[in-house]
Amino acid sequence: MHRRIVVAAAAALTGVLALSACSGSDSGSDAKAASGPVTLNFWSWAPNMDKVAAAWNASHPDIQVNVLKQAGGDDLVTKVITAAKAGNAPDLIQTEYQALPTLVSNDVLADVAKQAGSVKDRFADGVWKQVTLGTDAVYAIPQDSAPLAFYYRQDLFQQYGLKVPTTWAEFADAAHQLKAKDPAKSLTTFSSNDSGLFAGLAQQAGAKWWTSSGDTWKVAIDDTATKKVADFWGGLVKDGSVDNQPMYTPAWSKALNEGTQIAWVSAVWAPGVLESSAPDTKGKWAMAPLPQWNAGENATGSWGGSSTGITTGAVKAGHADAAAKFATWLNTDPQAVAALVKEVNIYPAATAAQATLTTGPAFFPNQPDFYAKAAEIAKGTAPAAWGPNVNVAYSAFKDAFGQASQAKGDFAPALTAMQTATVDDMKKNGFKLAG
Repeated sequence: MHRRIVVAAAAALTGVLALSACSGSDSGSDAKAASGPVTLNFWSWAPNMDKVAAAWNASHPDIQVNVLKQAGGDDLVTKVITAAKAGNAPDLIQTEYQALPTLVSNDVLADVAKQAGSVKDRFADGVWKQVTLGTDAVYAIPQDSAPLAFYYRQDLFQQYGLKVPTTWAEFADAAHQLKAKDPAKSLTTFSSNDSGLFAGLAQQAGAKWWTSSGDTWKVAIDDTATKKVADFWGGLVKDGSVDNQPMYTPAWSKALNEGTQIAWVSAVWAPGVLESSAPDTKGKWAMAPLPQWNAGENATGSWGGSSTGITTGAVKAGHADAAAKFATWLNTDPQAVAALVKEVNIYPAATAAQATLTTGPAFFPNQPDFYAKAAEIAKGTAPAAWGPNVNVAYSAFKDAFGQASQAKGDFAPALTAMQTATVDDMKKNGFKLAG
């Protein structure tokens, strides 16, 4: 279930950012709906998406879907923007949540609130808000989500007498206690090589990095909520309570496998990563809700996830209604979502579908209620606020926080650098900014 999102800095993408805010077309006011059989082109990076579409095609002879496999991330964003400008965009695209503002700003995605807005109640509010911009516009249907949780070695927590933290204060206490009892071990690491985790943690704390009103954007990456998160982790790195090495390296995998690091803040797809990175620890891990800033709360952030968007090209071709029908079916119909889980290996965004996952991951045989707990955690997903140059912000995070974490210095200047780089890039590309 590895749905990790890593957005690399892409100069090509920055160069094609449009000069307006959210200006996607209204699908209800363009071309007349096409008559007769319709063939829809669907760009997706997910493996086996064609197998899922085949089930739709078998029962919908008048609306056929042709899945065209693509690369993901910035490559897909750049390619679809280029295709849209040339008039060759597909009818549907799989898109990461954080890419939506960029695609809307470049007039790639259409507002399909009239066709698909009625399915809002099938998703957690925080997930649904990731596909909406403004007050009423809907630019995609959520497909998969990646709520954050706390993963820990049950055996080692018991060995060292550690309490599973329910608050971030207790998390810090556990980190201090472990280091005092065994200086060779760390509770976890702060990693600067994947911006998505930090974004999810800020999201949980209430951060809204980008907001827009009309054609004006506000950037608040250095807001109070994010400063709180940065100061918290910076303090743990500075005093040595947690490691400062990047994730997804051989050294990181070895630390997990040997028990040098005994916990990991990650998303619902974590079991798949642990299975490949720490194969000797099968059955020793458990999942708990993400620690909270205030006791008794139930909020989490996201680390990844994608949606199905309908393009303005589909509108112009008269395919908007047909495309919206397929996108809605794909992400809400029980049989379709079951096929997505089986064939594409996702954690579904639809809340009803989450409840149908009754068999836990094979790597967690000691936690058969894994997905029941994940569904409860997902209900508290806080809304994220993405902007048109997420790639620039993420790249700045890696540079600035990478230096700060390796030097065990203050994280506040790194957050300021991230804010400045993001604002400067938006100004350079002609976006209207508040403040």
